[in-house]
Amino acid sequence: MSNNQKELQKTSSRKESNKIGIMGGVFDPIHIGHLFTAEEARMRLNLDKVIFVPCLQPSHKRSDLVTDIKHRLKMTYMAIEDNPFFEVSEIEVNRSGPSYTIDTIKEFREIYGWETDIFFITGADAFLEIDSWYKKDELLKLCKFVAATRPGYDLNKLNNNFKDVLQIMEIPALAISSTDVRYRVKNSLSIKYIVLDVVRKYIYVNKLYF
Repeated sequence: MSNNQKELQKTSSRKESNKIGIMGGVFDPIHIGHLFTAEEARMRLNLDKVIFVPCLQPSHKRSDLVTDIKHRLKMTYMAIEDNPFFEVSEIEVNRSGPSYTIDTIKEFREIYGWETDIFFITGADAFLEIDSWYKKDELLKLCKFVAATRPGYDLNKLNNNFKDVLQIMEIPALAISSTDVRYRVKNSLSIKYIVLDVVRKYIYVNKLYF
């Protein structure tokens, strides 16, 4: 793609989207908690779309503890294919080294410009660690955040200092985790209705998590 074509693509994207959600994660595997959270954020915040961004190598995990990106990426594409408001971006897959949120948000800022509101969707527990995030102060100027919590979560844990950039959502499906899905597969327990059926079949066909 030429530079002119890239610029035209960027301009087109800016015109089409005024509010977007970015949902980064390992997605090992993607489950209904991820999907429900993304859809709830889209509906509540009136987002034009939610972009799922699987990471190549999370900064907090050893590479040998993470399933190959080709599988995680494929499962993510399969899980979102029936929702016209969901997209997958390979921005972090195409970037070498550990994945940092600020690098991803900067790239989306270049694509969509400052006229688009960007909401980074994450879990409340993850947001509580914001002070340890790479270049946190700069990141807070680049986007807003959506912190998803399970019912009964102590919202007082979330720092009021971030109230101008933080939206909080209670999500019942957050009791589900990728760790639990992997455990259940390894121990011959059912994952039906925890992941989409296409993802469940992919896991068994490719013998993941056994």
